[in-house]
Amino acid sequence: MAATAFDKSVKEELPPVLNPTAEQPPLFDGTIRLYLAYGCPFAQRVWITRNYKGLQDDIKLIPLNLQSKPAWYGEKVYPSNRVPALEHNGKIIGESLDVMKYLDSNFDGQSLLPDDPAKKEYAEELFVYTDTFNKIVFTSFKGDPVKEAGSAFDYLENALHKFDDGPFLLGQFSLVDIAYTTFVERFHVFLLEVFKYDITAGRPKLAAWIEEMNKIEAYKQTKLDPKEHVESFKKYFLQAQ
Repeated sequence: MAATAFDKSVKEELPPVLNPTAEQPPLFDGTIRLYLAYGCPFAQRVWITRNYKGLQDDIKLIPLNLQSKPAWYGEKVYPSNRVPALEHNGKIIGESLDVMKYLDSNFDGQSLLPDDPAKKEYAEELFVYTDTFNKIVFTSFKGDPVKEAGSAFDYLENALHKFDDGPFLLGQFSLVDIAYTTFVERFHVFLLEVFKYDITAGRPKLAAWIEEMNKIEAYKQTKLDPKEHVESFKKYFLQAQ
């Protein structure tokens, strides 16, 4: 079954980013809102999930500027003042992996977690590893990524060998792929540009996975120009070097 079989390729006009003086949207008025930042990989995870399940008309995007958010967001919407946050049924749900799973469980559309018990168990293992994966790679930026980040990408390469019924981490496309792709997207271009390190070299499964992910319309709609990721990472991780 192709990953794109269930894509909802609705081309939506993205709302403009709210500035610090923007008026707060009504809270808990029945509208389902996803507070996000277009360039944030954590928020992008939920955005992709929303798109893939065809919820563009059901969940309104409220884009914020991470460097200059309106004061009302942290004061009245989400006290942690982070994105993403989902406003639904009189409550605010945060933490990207939790929001992804919430969307999958509480909204119509193709299920993005498998029924197979072995795959479900492995999915949780992969979800748990996401923080370790990101930490290893981000930390490597201050040293030698070729030596220090390899274990993280090897982990994904090995994971992609576990199931042979498709090119994705659980064989078929799932929330697990979404959880990793927004970070791999950034790591791939940044490491290649700055450190001349191609994470796909010697990792054919990872290379094929990236290629398949880039065919998914729900994901493509959320992607920024790779140059923006490179410049952003240079600013935040290399300015002290």
